[in-house]
Amino acid sequence: MGKLLAVLVLLGLGIWGAVEAGLIRIGNGDGEAQSASADAPAAPAQPTVAAYFPAEDSAIPTSAGPDPRPVMQAQVILERLGFSSGVIDGEEGASLAAALRGFQVANSIQASGALDERTREALARWDHIPSTRTITISEEFARGPYVREIPDDPEDQARLSRLGYTNLMEKLAERFHTTRETLIALNSPQTRVGPGARIVVPNTGNDRIASDAAGDREWLRTLATLGVGTDQPRAASIIVDQSDGVLMAFDEDDRLIGQFPATMGSERDPLPVGEWRILGVSFNPEFHYNPELFWDVEDSENDVTLPPGPNSPVGVVWIDLSKEHYGIHGTPEPRNIGRTESHGCIRLTNWDAARLALMVRSGVRATFRA
Repeated sequence: MGKLLAVLVLLGLGIWGAVEAGLIRIGNGDGEAQSASADAPAAPAQPTVAAYFPAEDSAIPTSAGPDPRPVMQAQVILERLGFSSGVIDGEEGASLAAALRGFQVANSIQASGALDERTREALARWDHIPSTRTITISEEFARGPYVREIPDDPEDQARLSRLGYTNLMEKLAERFHTTRETLIALNSPQTRVGPGARIVVPNTGNDRIASDAAGDREWLRTLATLGVGTDQPRAASIIVDQSDGVLMAFDEDDRLIGQFPATMGSERDPLPVGEWRILGVSFNPEFHYNPELFWDVEDSENDVTLPPGPNSPVGVVWIDLSKEHYGIHGTPEPRNIGRTESHGCIRLTNWDAARLALMVRSGVRATFRA
């Protein structure tokens, strides 16, 4: 994909590839892009509890026939129902199979992990929900500030005021729970990106921010940016299942109400199997980087506190566990969820971590099993 984008840029085929290649920088609204060494002054805060896209763009259109993207449609519907496949990219794979198994178990269907006939019949009631919709990028959403790049060195990261998005493409991908490559595939390389532009995106839903929602206004802005609504079911317990690579949430009646693909542990840092409790939830947390806790980092490195932001090593959420130094958190690399290893913690996409954070409370039982 990188070579393809380079060719597109060389041929002058639009802004999508140029943004990806770093040849065009999306600024903070004043034409200035942020550098990695010094943050530009932030624009005046404009708190809001509204989603960033107009109601007419968020409305669910009806489709006249079979959806041309059946796999993406299944991902969209399953996520709306609480069974996330992580990134919505229209591709089959382990994460979609796990989401299908979750839906099947919750609906007393044989857990095949496939879009078989019985599962298609059960999903048919939501066939009116298409795989994609067209949205208009609002000026408020497009506004930065952005960080030109995220440095690799934690000490350099600590000098930033925020580990924010690097450009509008990255922000759009997170908002619609997808990848930049998928956005390029859904549109043409010539498609303009910026305030007022209309683009095709995965038809994510359940993103309403209630007008009377309680909580920190910065957190409500984060939810709106991630397309995560404030109305979420209450979880009484969660199970982290390493064999299936998922985190499952259950209500008081032990009904499965949510499932998310997760990265959990490694050979050097195995998942701490056992019974734990959730101690609390931190929104937009700072991350205290302690080299002594990581076997693959030199202890001579300095302890630093990394600023919050979607590109923080823990993403936008830290759900603290009764197991010391362990938690459930987000990630700056959503496409790698379920495909890479962790240092023992449970890693979700930022949007799934935010959704789970609204479902759990202090005291919720957390069972980890291999």
